[in-house]
Amino acid sequence: MTAAATPVDLGLYPELQRYGATDVSACFSCGTCTASCPLSETDATFPRRIIRYAQLGMKDALLASKEVWGCYYCAECSETCPTQAGPSEFMAATRRYAIAEYDRTRLARTMFLRPAVGTFIAVIMAAFFALFMYGAHGPQSAASLAIFQFIPEELIHNTGIVVMIAVLIAGAAGIVGMVRRIGKREGVGLRSVAGSRAALARSGRAIWAALAVESLGQRRYRAECEGAAVQRPLHRRRWFLHAATMWGFLGLLAATVLDYGLALVGIKETGTPVPLWYPVRLLGTVAGLLLVYGTSALIVHRLRGTERSVDHSTPADWTFLALLWVTGMTGFAVELALYLPSAPAWGYWLFLFHVAIAMELVLLAPFMKFAHAVYRPAALFFIAFEQGDGGRRVADRG
Repeated sequence: MTAAATPVDLGLYPELQRYGATDVSACFSCGTCTASCPLSETDATFPRRIIRYAQLGMKDALLASKEVWGCYYCAECSETCPTQAGPSEFMAATRRYAIAEYDRTRLARTMFLRPAVGTFIAVIMAAFFALFMYGAHGPQSAASLAIFQFIPEELIHNTGIVVMIAVLIAGAAGIVGMVRRIGKREGVGLRSVAGSRAALARSGRAIWAALAVESLGQRRYRAECEGAAVQRPLHRRRWFLHAATMWGFLGLLAATVLDYGLALVGIKETGTPVPLWYPVRLLGTVAGLLLVYGTSALIVHRLRGTERSVDHSTPADWTFLALLWVTGMTGFAVELALYLPSAPAWGYWLFLFHVAIAMELVLLAPFMKFAHAVYRPAALFFIAFEQGDGGRRVADRG
């Protein structure tokens, strides 16, 4: 029987370079990167195999590789590479490329490859949301900051629902394409994950490992990817800054959904002043602090370029961090304005700006760096499922 031919795309490597990949032509597959990677096992070929795929033009194999998402960009491999081929930078570029390829709208490709156009799209999108909601504005009360009289609560909620539906559709299309590719390559299908009681139990352990232990708990990032940073105080460690930003974003999203739910069941109207210790407000406040701290620290680290892992930042990276930071800061400023003795006029306009930016951030999430918050857990599921032990070792067994 003749083996099926492997499709070769000669333009793959030049395309990856457009996404920020370094010149890995110097790589002669010595394996130093694999040996130095704290996430690789002794029999693994990660990240060396991904570089080889690019060199050979094996696009399908690259996009179907779960290993692409196993990298946390600690840059240990780049520090030890004898030819300075920059494997960590290459892996980061590969993830950008994968996000763009999984996205069927091609918006992610524009955001990564055409930063001027991407910035213009972001500005236009924010302006659209602001003008759209301002078109239904009401009076500005001087007695108290009645933000939901200024911009109707129902309009904000309905717009948010439409945005979430659009995000879910775009995200689902990308994740389904990714899962199909990896599943086909790994030989993991529906029957494998749900065809029996044992398969369901194994899948449950893999889901727990991918979502709770690794994605939310950052277990291996904390334990093995800190390098010299492990000597730093907790609040300055890489894993904590990454986790604080993620926890903050998810916490604010949860607080918004819960606040809306309380309004629907008649427990509390949206925007009603409540004490700081009120559960939903406390969740939002803590999450907001985490988001602002995490993004502020990440921005400072990138500006200083103190580590190789943050030495190279793309315009898309900066746009994403800026949107996160602005969303958090304007949210706190609006909350401050709500509790001032008199209603400041700037509070109304800041609220409109905050809502427009928040809507834009959520809508752009599947097309920017934050998309890895969806793709990485999916890849980690396959890794943990392959190991069959709930993910005690999140690494590829090449």
